[in-house]
Amino acid sequence: MDHPYPMDSTGGRAIVYVRAVSVDTLPDEVRAQMPGLSRVYAVHSDDGQCLAFLPNRQMAFAMARKNDFAPVSVN
Repeated sequence: MDHPYPMDSTGGRAIVYVRAVSVDTLPDEVRAQMPGLSRVYAVHSDDGQCLAFLPNRQMAFAMARKNDFAPVSVN
């Protein structure tokens, strides 16, 4: 059998990458907007542009899906 099988599990949505980020590594002006947090989750486009910071992984995935992206976790 030589039938193509669609391997795209994203449903045609653009992939975004979610990763944990230490707040200490962020610029001062960004850190100032995150009082009391030591870690946030960054959402990045496929070209590496940071789109958002969220306080937890669940919110990062929910925000990505709400905006029609397919989130993928990376380290």
